[in-house]
Amino acid sequence: MAEIKNQSAASDQQFEDALKKAHREWKAAADRSANAKKKYVTVSSAPIDPLYTPEHVKDMDFFRDLNFPGEFPYTRGVHASMYRGKPWTMRQFSGMGTPEQTNERYHYLLSQGQHGLSVAFDLPTLMGYDSDHPRSLGEVGKCGVAVDTLLDMEKIFDGIDLAKISTSMTINAPAAILLAMYIVVAEKQGVSMDKLSGTLQNDILKEYIAQKEWIYPPEPSVQLIVDTIEFGTKHMPLWNTISISGYHIREAGSTAAQELAFTLADGFTYIEKSIERGLDVDDFAPRLSFFFSAHMDFFEEIAKYRAARRIYAKRMRDKYGAKNPRSWMLRFHTQTAGCSLNAQQPELNLVRTALEGLSAVLGGTQSLHTNAMDETLALPSDKAALLALRTQQVLAHETGVVNTIDPLGGSYFVEALTSRIEAEAEAYFDEIDRRGGVMACIEEGYLQRELARAAYIYQQEIDSKERIIVGVNDYVLENEKIEIPILVIDPEVEAKQCASIKKAKSIRNDKRVAETLEELRQACRDNKNRMPFLINCVREYCTLGEMCLAMQDVFGDYVEPPII
Repeated sequence: MAEIKNQSAASDQQFEDALKKAHREWKAAADRSANAKKKYVTVSSAPIDPLYTPEHVKDMDFFRDLNFPGEFPYTRGVHASMYRGKPWTMRQFSGMGTPEQTNERYHYLLSQGQHGLSVAFDLPTLMGYDSDHPRSLGEVGKCGVAVDTLLDMEKIFDGIDLAKISTSMTINAPAAILLAMYIVVAEKQGVSMDKLSGTLQNDILKEYIAQKEWIYPPEPSVQLIVDTIEFGTKHMPLWNTISISGYHIREAGSTAAQELAFTLADGFTYIEKSIERGLDVDDFAPRLSFFFSAHMDFFEEIAKYRAARRIYAKRMRDKYGAKNPRSWMLRFHTQTAGCSLNAQQPELNLVRTALEGLSAVLGGTQSLHTNAMDETLALPSDKAALLALRTQQVLAHETGVVNTIDPLGGSYFVEALTSRIEAEAEAYFDEIDRRGGVMACIEEGYLQRELARAAYIYQQEIDSKERIIVGVNDYVLENEKIEIPILVIDPEVEAKQCASIKKAKSIRNDKRVAETLEELRQACRDNKNRMPFLINCVREYCTLGEMCLAMQDVFGDYVEPPII
């Protein structure tokens, strides 16, 4: 037996030596015919070799690094059957103007085959301001739906059975308040919170890093998130109380490896804070979800998703001691990259979105939002939103990509790229730990500077035409006229929302409003879980702004330090 093994080892070495020699000879010939001046890099500006061979994956072990779908470390997918068992959830992000208009759009999308709802809120709501606040002027209903009181949430979900639909809500600083509103709307429908399914974005750390929509300082903001995780663990077994989001980090200009590393580092911070609260990791980890971007570099994105699953599985099992295999599985939603869309020749955005959606599917996403072609110009029109949904349906039913699981698994290129992104992410984890963790890095500005550096390099490549963006810096149409219909939000939306606030205030008990808001302040002072107190405030029709201000009275506000 030993002699056979020695012969095999000798044979392997002979093959490796022959491969290296042949590769050198091939490369010398190929280099003579190639454009030696051209740089071949990913969207993240990482260099790409002209050809990938077994040399690039010689250290890969099948069972350790790949294994079968549904098996640790889940590189090839978190479910054994993947889309052969169930297709991904088609979840179009939508919301506009008044709650009534958003409700009308939801009924339309559901009638066209959408599987779940995803709520987009306007900027004042995201920032914790009521529609009648001076800082809301001109922004009400523009980039999403305005929500001020329970009355608005009741209108948004009118005629939609919350026991039968899954809802995702893209909200962060005031996320706990919107979850409380959703719970009370369901309560009024006769649906208990343990029957509700959906996802709350609720990721404040990425706001400090990238999107810049915060209210309170980092520490109390994270504790508020832990409140929702704790509350959901006890009362909402079907609800994902947080979606740790790389999407906005990527939109701010990060590389694929930065998106992956900073997102997972944020997630590990929430996990550590929840464990500090006294929660068992296996009680809450199975309901953590993630949210990634699908950018234009087809293979880099696929490798990113595969690397993310592998890193997460190993960390959850080996560092945080999770024993339940479901705690090891990184489940994620994907949205095609808004920053890859262009106002020039906007129909090309259909092509970009289709390719990005395909990379998300080949990367094993659990749900997908495909952007509409007109989103650089306005909120999606009905036609553009329908075309975006139809893009997913074509992918699911006409391309054959659901027929086999992880069809790119074993590709020398994809596996080498997966391992490289994993290594880059691990290097970032080490640096973040060396600097004292994510929150210390935010205060110091390290993560923000890394994003700015990556975004600057990318823009330099566009400006110098090292990177071609079709219709933007090459293949430009002179005197182009945009001929697609644009959705315009009626300025009257703001007046209607202000009237809605006035109506809500006219039907509520002012004494109970004052009492519940003071009880909320006291819960913040005593560091009690704020969710039950927010639910009580919502039942009394307290406004979003009133609840945010009550907590701000205790937590204070946050001003980002200047970053140079």
